[in-house]
Amino acid sequence: MERINSTLLTEFILTGIPYPPQLRTFLFGFFLLIYILTQLGNLLILITVCVDPQLHARPMYIFLGILSIIDMGIPSIVVPRLMMNFTLGFKPIPYGGCVAQLYFYHFLGSTQCFLYTLMAYDRYLAICRPLHYPMLMNAKLSTLLVAGAWAAGSMHGALQAILTFHLPYCGPNQVDYFFCDIPAVLRLACADTSVNELVTFVDIGVVVASCFSLILLSYIQIIQAILRIRTADGRRRAFSTCGAHVTMVTVYYVPCAFIYLRPETNSPLDGAAALFPTAITPFLNPLIYTLRNQEVKLALKRMIGGTGTKSEV
Repeated sequence: MERINSTLLTEFILTGIPYPPQLRTFLFGFFLLIYILTQLGNLLILITVCVDPQLHARPMYIFLGILSIIDMGIPSIVVPRLMMNFTLGFKPIPYGGCVAQLYFYHFLGSTQCFLYTLMAYDRYLAICRPLHYPMLMNAKLSTLLVAGAWAAGSMHGALQAILTFHLPYCGPNQVDYFFCDIPAVLRLACADTSVNELVTFVDIGVVVASCFSLILLSYIQIIQAILRIRTADGRRRAFSTCGAHVTMVTVYYVPCAFIYLRPETNSPLDGAAALFPTAITPFLNPLIYTLRNQEVKLALKRMIGGTGTKSEV
């Protein structure tokens, strides 16, 4: 599994996550079930948004549909490789496959950060400036914002992949992680990585900190507006439209900050934290939105043949 120092690597070995051998079959089945349910749950949300006329005409649910696409993509990049760790024998990943995995993970992950910010801004306009909302957040603007999020995410992923893999890799090829991510891969480089680590910290820090700050600022304004609503039912409806988004943001940002925005420690907890944005959060998002969002629940009932109950405006 090691190469001569003068020979550049052509493949890597992902060591996966540590586990008791007697749990091999259980863990394989567990992650397979999580992956299938994640794909089905997000596909259901995406179809519901697309076919329900009361949802697909509203920017909030257009953003939700895009989020479902991302939540189907990120586990597809990571979880199948993770599951291979629970089978016998070493399953090397080609050098190009490692590059692609790192790129697409950071591409979709940063796009998700930008999308969460757009969703917070949409809720800010809907609750704090309801009379101007149709003019400020129209179909054209929401399309441009989504396109901008995809473009910015693609540039972020490309930057991270280029910075990581322009270094030579000629020594051990065991990536002490369950997928090709920046901190784990950089430890194998046959060159000084201090500049890479600094740029990675600053780049990811700017993305995470700026997005989180804008989300926080939006929700400070939202909470102030909600507290000014006089009726309890009005406050409940306003909180219900924001509660799911706040829950998703918390579950996503906390593990990401733990992994990338602290000094390099190579802690075993990194792998556990990385399971949240790669497997757990995409699985939870459809559940959070169907359980916390009344309009999505009504749309699901209409789609599966329920009564033509109209969603709340």
